[in-house]
Amino acid sequence: MIRKIALVAAALASGSAPAMAAAPDFFAAALCQPPYTTANATELYEAAEKLAQPDTSTLGAAIYRLPQPIERDGFTTQEVVFAGMSVGVLLDGPVAAELARRYGLAPEESHLLGASTLGFARVLSDDQQALKDLGLISIVAREGPAMEGKTLLACEFVSDEDRKALEAYENADR
Repeated sequence: MIRKIALVAAALASGSAPAMAAAPDFFAAALCQPPYTTANATELYEAAEKLAQPDTSTLGAAIYRLPQPIERDGFTTQEVVFAGMSVGVLLDGPVAAELARRYGLAPEESHLLGASTLGFARVLSDDQQALKDLGLISIVAREGPAMEGKTLLACEFVSDEDRKALEAYENADR
């Protein structure tokens, strides 16, 4: 019995135990690393489903609370978000401006019909646009009243159709 415990402890310490499969890097996914595809978004969603039950009380989003916090570049999260065609994380605090500086994001012109009070984005380069014929993939950082002291950092796909509709709506409102 002692030998069996020692073998399990050694396997756990070395990370070679099958049960030690690492969770995907949700933070990297929010930074579009690798760039968004429906296949990698599906893999991330399925991995999140295995880690936690989603909170779907926020309109159009599924938020998964991870068992452990994730920290990168001084930002911390414990929540993964899937909304529409976006994969992201909810970071602790109002840090959209800091994210913009750190990741080279520019101010957004749109505030998503009032859902965002502060937003920044950067469209990925053409070579990282896996769905270029259908729309654009961007890294976004947004704050808003519905996020209650959190900031969304996400890899977001917006179809050409949705982008044009939002632009038309906002132009009519001016």
